[in-house]
Amino acid sequence: MGDEVAGAGYSRADHTRYRRAVQRCLDALEEMLDAGSFEEDEWRTGLEIELNLVDSSFQPTMKNDEVLERIDDWRYQTELGRFNIELNVEPRRIDGQSLLNLESGMRKNLNRARDRAGDVGAGLVMVGVLPTLRPPEPGRSWFSPSERYRLLDEAILTARKEDVEIDIRGDERLRMTADTIAVEAACTSTQFHLQVRPNRFARYWNAAQALAGSQLALGANSPYVFGHRLLAESRTELFLQSTDTRPPELRNQGVRPQVPFGERWISSIFDLFEENVRYYPALLPEVSDEDPFETLAAGGTPELAELRLHNGTIYRWNRPVYDVSDGRPHLRVENRVLPSGPTVIDVLANAAFFYGVSVAMVLDEQRPIWSRMSFDAARENFRSAARDGNYARLYWPGLGHVEWDELVLRTLLPMAQRGLERLGVAQDVLDRYLPVIEGRARRRVNGASWQIAATEAFERRGMDRWQALTHMLEEYVHLMHANEPVHAWPLP
Repeated sequence: MGDEVAGAGYSRADHTRYRRAVQRCLDALEEMLDAGSFEEDEWRTGLEIELNLVDSSFQPTMKNDEVLERIDDWRYQTELGRFNIELNVEPRRIDGQSLLNLESGMRKNLNRARDRAGDVGAGLVMVGVLPTLRPPEPGRSWFSPSERYRLLDEAILTARKEDVEIDIRGDERLRMTADTIAVEAACTSTQFHLQVRPNRFARYWNAAQALAGSQLALGANSPYVFGHRLLAESRTELFLQSTDTRPPELRNQGVRPQVPFGERWISSIFDLFEENVRYYPALLPEVSDEDPFETLAAGGTPELAELRLHNGTIYRWNRPVYDVSDGRPHLRVENRVLPSGPTVIDVLANAAFFYGVSVAMVLDEQRPIWSRMSFDAARENFRSAARDGNYARLYWPGLGHVEWDELVLRTLLPMAQRGLERLGVAQDVLDRYLPVIEGRARRRVNGASWQIAATEAFERRGMDRWQALTHMLEEYVHLMHANEPVHAWPLP
């Protein structure tokens, strides 16, 4: 959930200083955009995958500090939960054999991490919500030892002025309260980064928003939370509710949540950062020593630390990113829609689909999708796909409301191929990943539908829910390591 912070607590004066610093960063960003200060290179990608840790009985194990010490690789980092770690994959261009090389490198890296984790009795699982995870005990026993997580928890609970309430209605209903934000740790995701030119950022962000519902229908992988069968992608609602700073009264007033889908199509990246500053109080008001205008006047590139820290506590499903690399600023879309897993090949197929369709939408469409589709329709697609998964019906301009698989097969998959060809991706790469997307659509299978079918198969043999989830997860982990795409997985 972001970089470490130095503060042990914050005063009212800290919040006042921080508001001024964030506004100054926003003004500096506007000046940089006007001056054309940004890196123009685009179509570079980065990737983050959050992982769960389990013991030999496929129950969560609180050993991320021991596992990270054994792995001893800067690319692996802590997450909020002691049963989570995150793998960060180095940026690279999306062309030629890049995605194949990425798959090979990720498999070797994860296999090594799996072996090192095994030295301390832990295994790795790529899944949106760990099916065998039970509700947290009161307090912060789930928390990784980090000041950021403690301060973030305090800030959210102070803003709420009451415990966290979870109420998710799906096939079953989950109702619970928690005295911390610990339940957020149950949500593990995959994040795709796409570096783009400043003058194209808005088009790529709009494209990503329009595509989000289709991504979820294809990639849902979180049907069970704390033993309850809820939504196909329960992670989205669980994340929203577990980090919500709003008591019911503010929700009723329409105050925006920390996990927003968004309000409208945008015309510049500045729109999103301006919304951050205008509508979201600071959760971690940590002020740096930098004056961004002094840095610019000296010919340097400002870090805009306050703007970036504030942005890191607003969990948009497609987040704007300002970053600096080798002294040069650049902009990225961070696509946070998808859960972790089920396999490396599924993750790379999802990446190819996202990058390909996004590029085709931006470069090949004479009249952009977002000019023919209301933002409310895009938001409803996201909600419908999270709720219904492989049974979702989605809206698309020119087609109306259609089954998700028809939309993917008739419209989006050809767009993905065109976009990847525009990126210079090799034919053998297309031949490896696009059939994975096609297979999921033709069989109407995703990680969530497999989990449900497998769990029901074990329940029909007389197992209770927790026994069935444990056996299902054991099968899941075995198939995950085989790296066969989820639509080809056999049922137990």
